[in-house]
Amino acid sequence: MNIAKKRRARAIVVALAAGSLALTGCSSGSKNTSEGSNTDADAAKQQAVIPLGDAAASQGPAVEVPGAKPGGTIRVYQRDNFDHLDPAQIYVSDEGLLATLYTRQLTTYKTDKNGKKVLVGDLATDSGTVSDGGKTWKFTLKDGIKFEDGKPITSADIRHSIERMYAKFITDGPTYVQQWLSGGGTEYRKALPDGPYKGKHLPDSTLETPDDKTVVFHFKDPQPDAPFALAMAAYGVVQKSKDTKEKYDAAPQATGPYKIESFKPGKSMKLVKNENWDAKTDPFRHQYVDGFDITFNHQASDSTKRLMADHGEAKTALSFTNAVDPLQTREVLQDADASKRVVKGYQPYVWQMNMNMDRIKDKKIRDAITYAMPNKQILGLNGGSYGGEVAGGLMAPTLAGYEKGYDPYGKLKKPNGDPEKAKKLLKEAGKTNMKIVYAYANTEANQKVSVVVEDALTKAGFDVQKKEVDSASWYAQMGKVKNGFDLYMTGWGQDWPSASTVIPPSYDGTQIADGASNYSHINDEHVNSEIKRISRITDIKESTKEWQKLHHYIVEKVNPAAPVYYTKQLQIYGSKIGGAEYSDTINYIDPTRLYVKK
Repeated sequence: MNIAKKRRARAIVVALAAGSLALTGCSSGSKNTSEGSNTDADAAKQQAVIPLGDAAASQGPAVEVPGAKPGGTIRVYQRDNFDHLDPAQIYVSDEGLLATLYTRQLTTYKTDKNGKKVLVGDLATDSGTVSDGGKTWKFTLKDGIKFEDGKPITSADIRHSIERMYAKFITDGPTYVQQWLSGGGTEYRKALPDGPYKGKHLPDSTLETPDDKTVVFHFKDPQPDAPFALAMAAYGVVQKSKDTKEKYDAAPQATGPYKIESFKPGKSMKLVKNENWDAKTDPFRHQYVDGFDITFNHQASDSTKRLMADHGEAKTALSFTNAVDPLQTREVLQDADASKRVVKGYQPYVWQMNMNMDRIKDKKIRDAITYAMPNKQILGLNGGSYGGEVAGGLMAPTLAGYEKGYDPYGKLKKPNGDPEKAKKLLKEAGKTNMKIVYAYANTEANQKVSVVVEDALTKAGFDVQKKEVDSASWYAQMGKVKNGFDLYMTGWGQDWPSASTVIPPSYDGTQIADGASNYSHINDEHVNSEIKRISRITDIKESTKEWQKLHHYIVEKVNPAAPVYYTKQLQIYGSKIGGAEYSDTINYIDPTRLYVKK
């Protein structure tokens, strides 16, 4: 998934870097208030295989948060506007976090009484029943699940929600389920090019709804990860009679504990309680506070300053996704009061400097850029050791298959870059003083990052042309195939702890299209064929080894993107906020468990 917007994340220390990260699917973690660096064990938790929960584990209500009291409103300081509210369009971390409050899917994650992450039924009674060698997955809907207008959710609504994702106007969400049902790349669109809007539907041999309570997916190949994909916010349910197509993006109907009362894009949003949400059906979410008042355009420096001061409304405030401002990190951690009000965690994202392979065709030039990249300086402007660690590859420490110390371009040995090596490669390519168009998002941190990147590339022999881009539309613009840029940084993270959610969406050449996540436009025959082959391996240990091998090939033989840094998140909240805990599913403070202290 991109990094949040700060990204569209799929890829996140989102609030700080070039855009935002994409969304990952996992569950609540624990609060950490000590030193900024995380241990390998923290990341290893997210690498672990997540078990599938049964009907008992999928029952609500969610386990009570100790000391929680009902009532009160929480103020939220956000940097960027939410581009998408339609679940089907959500694939960035900040929008995914918001979605946990107003939409629900067939499955979700929760943490059991022993602190272990479990995938459970959300709208479904359990995490699904598999048959036909992994090709068929059956889900039964719970009783008492409703839309905000009080209408019961049925299997017909689930069918409609899946089928509308085939429509041409749905461009920014994940495509796992659609491709598994109807073909890879953009091939799936042909199965239902107009979605369900002209009366056509997927055949029962693909998607079956034999009664109001039953949904059956018939995939072309075994898909052991199907319940994990269906936990993504994008597969949230949409009621047919309230589906306004493109307009739904501005006013979605709620199924979660809160509904959107008002939204003024770029200015504010107000969430209030959804009276038709039933806690007894929900194993994950709570509805402690009366609502959330959100305002936008708060840079990290602003939100950090307000929350550290802890005056007035700031006492009952936080930011959903803004990290502690890097320039104020030391001050926050050395303040006796403020340091008690922080949470931190490892995020599953890798910031990478994408090299547009439609424009930069010579690998020597891409290698020169990679060697020149000042990773440590970029990280320093994004929180230093509290914001992440220098990356040697394109697989995060939280991902199964990550190899500690993997560093083919010497980024760990020379974290500030190797300009002489870069200069030599550029000369060998016959491109000394090559003009290169570098795009960056117009945030405080990225404006500073752009200066060090420009300086490093200039020292390596490039003629750098900088282009500032609006951060709110960063991923939309970088996601265009004809975006007009050579270099641009994005963040990507796993949607669940499998490289199948990192390598195919980011590096599959059959998925090059506007709105897709192959930002470098890599289209390598070996990579494409290996993705297809490895995706069919059902043994997790075997597939993990094969993904590792392919990762090596992508980084060393193709080099579509220079690894920059792996991300961590440090957040601060007001003194009257209760239940604040870092979630390694949402990768921020978990908003579903918050309450206002009396």
